[in-house]
Amino acid sequence: MATDAGIRRPRTRRQHLFVKELKSLMYAFGDDPDPLPESVQVLDEIVTDYIVDMCHDAARMASRGGRNKIKVDDFKFALRKDQRKLGRVEELLVMSKVIAEARKQFDDKQEVNDVAGGASGAGGK
Repeated sequence: MATDAGIRRPRTRRQHLFVKELKSLMYAFGDDPDPLPESVQVLDEIVTDYIVDMCHDAARMASRGGRNKIKVDDFKFALRKDQRKLGRVEELLVMSKVIAEARKQFDDKQEVNDVAGGASGAGGK
């Protein structure tokens, strides 16, 4: 009996999630400003398949760890053989923390200004 490994299911109708971004990327890499819809569709399928496969790999790692939820470390483990992608993931995670800290500081400053402005400016008209 044959196994299902490597056999893909028939293509179902998919949403084209990355059309705008892929058109921009294609243009940035030297394609026409308005590329053929078929080219964009093929790239969209490739990107979507890659993301789905990565999610399945991460889910497999989580289930081996006895968990039902996927963690960032599961994605890191799935990317461990591709140092370039793993490095980019780690860089984006660091930047995400930096942005979150900056937003927190900005929000804290706004709250302080609102409180200070509200206390001194109450009934100022």
